[in-house]
Amino acid sequence: MRLLFLGDVVGEGGCDFLLRRLPDFKRKNNIDVCIANGENSAQGNGVTPKSVNMLLDSGVDMLTMGNHVFKRPEIMDFLEDDVPVVRPYNYPAGAPGKGINIIDKGRYRVAVINMLGTVFSEPLANPFIEIDKALGEVDGCKTVIVDFHAEATAEKRAFGFYIDGKVTAVLGTHTHVQTADEQLLPNGTAYITDAGMVGPTQSVLGITPELVVRKFKTNLPVRFENPKGEYTMNGCIIEIDEKTGKAASIERVSVKG
Repeated sequence: MRLLFLGDVVGEGGCDFLLRRLPDFKRKNNIDVCIANGENSAQGNGVTPKSVNMLLDSGVDMLTMGNHVFKRPEIMDFLEDDVPVVRPYNYPAGAPGKGINIIDKGRYRVAVINMLGTVFSEPLANPFIEIDKALGEVDGCKTVIVDFHAEATAEKRAFGFYIDGKVTAVLGTHTHVQTADEQLLPNGTAYITDAGMVGPTQSVLGITPELVVRKFKTNLPVRFENPKGEYTMNGCIIEIDEKTGKAASIERVSVKG
């Protein structure tokens, strides 16, 4: 099985880019399953039913989320429906949506777990404790993919080593900057600190640079916008033995257009 994981999709521009480019990329690279982080996919930040549907229409099988998942009120009821979306597992009980979801392709099933880091982020339940609970709920799936949406590199690295050998892959999101440390950890789990983003190439994490500079210089509120121009799709392709759920390789991808 060849699984494509994409970093944070930024705004309608990122959604449009995937609608145009993802189907062909999947065909050329023999992709069986595609997962993408969609927590920034709505225009202006957060996620909406519209942005979810755009990403699903582009060929994404499951969407993961992060700290902006509940920013837009219209997503609350939508997440209560049976939609292919997974939000951070370590939110309190009663939060809308699921912390674990299953991609069922018939001949194989993929469990997807979303977890939110707590260093420089939301004061949620400890992800190192919560992941042990989550792994007990993966419904017998051999292939388990974890999106660890976190700020601190050290927290991501430590988390990867903590569940090395227990899951197929630990894939970091949130910083929108693709790291160059893709690897198979000692016990076989595929890992990358951050998959990057699907967003404008000449930007600051997907935002028009001049607006971010103004924010840093003045410390005053600034309305962020996404610049036009070239877009980049960052992510990785993981080769998986579908009989065992073990990762055989992980390869970074970066597509511009």
